[in-house]
Amino acid sequence: MPEPGKRDATEKPHHAGHRERLRIRFNAAPEALPDYELLELILFRTIPQRDVKPLAKDLIGLFGGLAGVLHAEAQRLREVKGISDATITDFRIVREAGLRLSQSKVLKKEVISSWSALLDYCSASMAHNALEQFRILFLDRQNVLIADEVQQTGTIDHTPVYPREVVKRALSLNASSIILVHNHPTH
Repeated sequence: MPEPGKRDATEKPHHAGHRERLRIRFNAAPEALPDYELLELILFRTIPQRDVKPLAKDLIGLFGGLAGVLHAEAQRLREVKGISDATITDFRIVREAGLRLSQSKVLKKEVISSWSALLDYCSASMAHNALEQFRILFLDRQNVLIADEVQQTGTIDHTPVYPREVVKRALSLNASSIILVHNHPTH
């Protein structure tokens, strides 16, 4: 019998089988997982054979949520013990996939009739940027989004806008109307 507080060498660690149980729960009901468990699933790919639950919870706390982790600057992520460039790449892949999914809800669709989808898309693509960004959404005659482009990226509290460039690009795309979008970084 081992001493109190020490494990027997044959005894499995408390997290043994956790990854498989988490995968099963995800496949059964992905929407039921809290953000830190979804982050664990992402971390499994680049951090093998280690309990990543504490790391996932630390990242969520440090960056204010799953979206904050996925939008965090690479340099800040590298400062967290256990985060590698491969992990940062996985975060970027997941973030880009999410952006493209939300973009697919508004691209080639009538924007005015799906205003909430457009706002969700703009929020997903800009809400966690550390720098101010000026985007232009170009629409055709039926208010269908034909392009979404970042025209300028500025500093934490300033982005220059050049009306001549906005008009020039709108004309080159044959856009009938435009929506101008601007964020205010919270960092």
